Amino acid sequence: MSLSPQGWYLAENGNSLGPMSLEELRSRLEPGSMVYGPQAASWIAAEKVPGLVAPSGGVAAPPPPPVTQMGSDEIDYEISGDDLQMVEVTLDPGEMVIAEAGSMLYMTPGIQMETRFGDPGKQGGGMMDKLMQAGKRAITGESLFLTTFTCVSQQREQVAFAAPYPGKILAMHLDQLGGDLICQKDSFLAAARGTDVGIAFQKKLGAGLFGGEGFILQRLRGDGIALVHAGGHLKKMELAAGQTLRLDTGCLVAFQPSVTYDIQLAGGVKTALFGGEGIFLATLTGPGTIWTQSLPFSRLANRIVGSFADGKGEGSVLGSLSRAFEQ
Repeated sequence: MSLSPQGWYLAENGNSLGPMSLEELRSRLEPGSMVYGPQAASWIAAEKVPGLVAPSGGVAAPPPPPVTQMGSDEIDYEISGDDLQMVEVTLDPGEMVIAEAGSMLYMTPGIQMETRFGDPGKQGGGMMDKLMQAGKRAITGESLFLTTFTCVSQQREQVAFAAPYPGKILAMHLDQLGGDLICQKDSFLAAARGTDVGIAFQKKLGAGLFGGEGFILQRLRGDGIALVHAGGHLKKMELAAGQTLRLDTGCLVAFQPSVTYDIQLAGGVKTALFGGEGIFLATLTGPGTIWTQSLPFSRLANRIVGSFADGKGEGSVLGSLSRAFEQ
């Protein structure tokens, strides 16, 4: 039974003081004080009013607030390197981080590595739920499995992850981003346990038909830290309400769900066909935050493959002539 907050009286030096609030009454209580109020039909010792005075004689403490548990583990991290970066994650006993298969660089002896089917960031769920999670990852072109790294010792342990190609690693604090982030399907590197790694289909017809790299995106949900990777130089941009930015679909790393995403034709037909920038461009409209990259992996791979396909080698005519005489 909770005590009424108003209408209390206190007997002090033969006088009746009140009415007063429950908070004021408690501030005036002394050993042997007599009180009268909503839960006391007559003058009674304060110690005999349930919940008014603690057993030791002091004022009863209010009930503790409900315990609010974080959905994601609170991990510590350190990013090092310049263009070929790595990130070292420090885990407390029992903490876990999930990562893409093949991204681990090293780990200390107290880390237990395990490959799991579907999305280990989601707690619970049966086999059908795991199959659905794995199916979503297959749609994005990712592996059906994710690797978990758990600290099983009684002390803090470390596990490190390496960037897959030259670029930057960025720590996304999802609790500061509204708990929801959309990113390119190959940018996710690792995240604290409790992060939901799903997919985000674009509802716009243009994005669905011509989005290419930007059509099927990953969706990260939670209140922990997610580590993503971008190729080349990484730039964070804030778009105001109604502000629009057009960019190559592969140069988009991540954006908040408040940003509207669509695909549009890159200028006229001649520009689209012979401009060298692709036929379609991504169009982002604020408000919200976006992150862009200067060297998407697809562009890097196309340059390398094109160089070998054209037989240019180092790209010089003299180099081609010298190889001809060597044969």
